[in-house]
Amino acid sequence: MLVIFNPIAGRRRATALWRVLDLLVENGINVEVAETKYAGHATVLAREAAEAGRLMVVAAGGDGTIAEVANGLLGSDTALGIIPLGTANVLAKEYKLSTTARGIANALAYKRTQPLWPGVVRLRGRDQVFVQMVGLGFDGAVVHGLQPLLKRAIGRGAYVWQSLWESVAYPFPCVRLTVDGHDYEAASVVVSKGRLYGGPYLLAPNAMSTAPGFQVALFERPGTFPALLAGAALPLGLLPHCPGVRVVAGSDITFVNNDEIMTQSDGDALPCTPAAVVNAARPISLIVG
Repeated sequence: MLVIFNPIAGRRRATALWRVLDLLVENGINVEVAETKYAGHATVLAREAAEAGRLMVVAAGGDGTIAEVANGLLGSDTALGIIPLGTANVLAKEYKLSTTARGIANALAYKRTQPLWPGVVRLRGRDQVFVQMVGLGFDGAVVHGLQPLLKRAIGRGAYVWQSLWESVAYPFPCVRLTVDGHDYEAASVVVSKGRLYGGPYLLAPNAMSTAPGFQVALFERPGTFPALLAGAALPLGLLPHCPGVRVVAGSDITFVNNDEIMTQSDGDALPCTPAAVVNAARPISLIVG
């Protein structure tokens, strides 16, 4: 198997990775590690591996790294493995993947799979695969403003800090969109493939990562108080029932007549407002153990 890892992820994460790799090698599994050198390099490495006929490519990192690898594997028969080393590891929690070194190694060795049906976000001049969510508005502003050093130092707490700041600083421009031909307006929007958001927290109870389609969370009320209320409801599992939050199902989402809206995809900032979100043409085989 080919393991793709970002070497700037930090010493702690590298140590966690090598615990898994040591167990695989001890059990006679041939492992090759490829380190990324720039943003998007994981996609290139994964695509080359799929074209070479590799049976499995493993993303060692968080949801952003997993999405980059998925970009390279889409349309191939190469399976996607995960060594969850991110801050939130939302996709790993979505599929109830093990977080122990032995559990991860066992899953990769036995290769049992479930389908992962990604989404595709359409940007100016290119498409990008996402595996968990795309967020426009407040959600995007938090990711755009997040300082990498703070994230590395305090992990999920960095998101809490940045969310508090953006609840006051963000101007909440209107996001206009259509979902399967129906028009909506909201202060912020999260298009989700999965049930969870920000870690183990429930956002879209009816979402199915294994099938095409999305759950679209519409945060309809702008301003500091609604943002703080949503933040307080999230760890309690009450966000889908929060006043001003509506979740609708759909497969074809377009964003129309918007000013530039800050956007994130699987925890990574996007350079522009997307034109649309659609289903990928086919699923990826995700190794779940």
